[in-house]
Amino acid sequence: MFEKILIANRGEIACRVIKTARKMGIKTVAIYSDADKQSLHVKMADEAVHIGPPPANQSYIVIDKVMEAIRATGAQAVHPGYGFLSENAKFAEALAADGVAFVGPPVGAIESMGDKITSKKIAQEAGVSTVPGYMGLIADADEAVKISNEIGYPVMIKASAGGGGKGMRIAWSDAEAREGFQSSKNEAANSFGDDRIFIEKFVTQPRHIEIQVLCDAHGNGIYLGERECSIQRRNQKVVEEAPSPFLDEDTRRAMGEQAVALAKAVGYASAGTVEFIVDGDKNFYFLEMNTRLQVEHPVTELITGVDLVEQMIRIAGGEPLSITQNDVKLNGWAIENRLYAEDPYRGFLPSIGRLTRYRPPAEVAAGPLHDSGKWQGDAPAGELAVRNDTGVFEGGEISMYYDPMIAKLCTWGPTREAAIAAMRDALDGFEVEGIGHNLPFLSAVMDHPIFIAGTMTTAFIEEQYPEGFNGVELPEQDLRKIAAASVAMHRVAEIRRTRVSGRMDNHERKVGSDWVVTLQDVSFNVTVDADRDGSTVRFDDGSALRVASDWTPGDQLARLTVGDDSLVVKVGKISGGFRIRSRGADLKVHVRTPRQAELAKLMPEKIAPDTSKLLLCPMPGLVVKLEVEVGDEVQEGQALCTIEAMKMENILRAEKKGVVSAINAAAGDSLAVDEVIMEFE
Repeated sequence: MFEKILIANRGEIACRVIKTARKMGIKTVAIYSDADKQSLHVKMADEAVHIGPPPANQSYIVIDKVMEAIRATGAQAVHPGYGFLSENAKFAEALAADGVAFVGPPVGAIESMGDKITSKKIAQEAGVSTVPGYMGLIADADEAVKISNEIGYPVMIKASAGGGGKGMRIAWSDAEAREGFQSSKNEAANSFGDDRIFIEKFVTQPRHIEIQVLCDAHGNGIYLGERECSIQRRNQKVVEEAPSPFLDEDTRRAMGEQAVALAKAVGYASAGTVEFIVDGDKNFYFLEMNTRLQVEHPVTELITGVDLVEQMIRIAGGEPLSITQNDVKLNGWAIENRLYAEDPYRGFLPSIGRLTRYRPPAEVAAGPLHDSGKWQGDAPAGELAVRNDTGVFEGGEISMYYDPMIAKLCTWGPTREAAIAAMRDALDGFEVEGIGHNLPFLSAVMDHPIFIAGTMTTAFIEEQYPEGFNGVELPEQDLRKIAAASVAMHRVAEIRRTRVSGRMDNHERKVGSDWVVTLQDVSFNVTVDADRDGSTVRFDDGSALRVASDWTPGDQLARLTVGDDSLVVKVGKISGGFRIRSRGADLKVHVRTPRQAELAKLMPEKIAPDTSKLLLCPMPGLVVKLEVEVGDEVQEGQALCTIEAMKMENILRAEKKGVVSAINAAAGDSLAVDEVIMEFE
């Protein structure tokens, strides 16, 4: 077995590989750019080598620099993680030339399966059902429009070397095909160093279901069930689960056997994933094969008990699989939520900055053991698992140069319902401050009826949140619980304030029992009766809720029992109350005396400033291109400029007709959020 492995990646996946290597007694080498000098993967590794400036095309995907790090440290093998060089055949060839093992498939498999155009041709020759499309390379935007019309709109424009949602656009018209072709080429060149593009029919109402395969160099191959990845935004997965709530055993077996046959046809040896589009009648179509470890691999590990990273390392070391298809048992249910540095209230645009607070829920080891790679028994009934794969820490910086994913929060339970319930509690207890993030949105998804029913498609986010995500409106029953919790916490804070030392004589402050709690435009008149064990909150309709908690003023997370239910809320102080976040809702909760509430109704509402004649930068990023000049008349929907952040290009468009009166930025400028780019007459 290898003594030292270099991880040619960064962030969460680098940390994930280090954990398994450490378990196996293998030393690790990290590589890092200027932006990652203080990163978690650098701190975790046994050695670390600096490889260049922050942009990936000057550091992480420069093969010569990675090879220099390998030679300098004497690493015997390289794990590429996902993204960057993980599906780069030239990198695998360079390793082979130096006698360094690649913890991934053979070069031939990377070339045939990693390239989406070639893989589709091979799949067709093998009799695998594929989605209609144009498999050849496309020269320019005019040819892209011509091909799109031949296939029929809508079409999917894709980077051949792409992955992770990069270099992908859906086009419904000639204009969108032309624009999408150029943006896809640019993103592909920046992210992968390969700007080849192909086009295929976009299947409406599909489900995205993928099969995890594991093959060795001795001709053995197995599949480890499927992952449901239908909840996507901008073609990037957000929520994954295993198994799929849609498949039956016969379909699972057919998809699995086909995936393994395809892998064997190209001499595959490592962990890999075959992705399918599945329609409502459970017809499945080959989409692509990812010749690497998938981001969402933890859910497969949680239901099969197999450490995929360990298996990849053992296969790269020449060992045969110790697992047969009969050994693979799907146990329980696992769900993964991807925590992104994206602001859901700003259209999920990237958010960068310092993590002033990062407190994930405690990881809970439960479920089956897998030290040998096989099941050693079922998990105790009702026992749950929480796993958080991350590459960040409190005080760390979220950079504009890399993928916006902060962490992958996973839960496991004996049933799908149990795994969802565990995920809800884990999300409520996940504290992140300092940047915009998608925790509220993830919580909303976990409570959405379509997700709960398991009937989602890849159009879920687009259809359910057509105007974007604007928070969650909680039902009155939940508002009552939060109101009761808030007034109980407010009373605790008020009592503490009465005990402040050094107060003037004869100015003792008493805490009343009558309060008005206002939240989400609803007010509750309540009376609080407290004792040593908690508070009883009585509403004016005669109902009452018992509240118990060990919360103390200043705690930013409160775990309470309200009535018969547990409640986890994030707590922030505002004037006259709290900022409460729970189950995707972000609430300003005011707790006032009856007289204060009466006077508050007379206060005028603050009017937001008029920014209708300004184009504001919606995220921190770089100006790639300006599409207009001063004096130009623009129409509604017209492209004004392109901003790049976290490897994604974002085209900003005019919201209404107008004339450009001033341009305050130029191509290449680095802008902060809400910085004025243009002004209009």
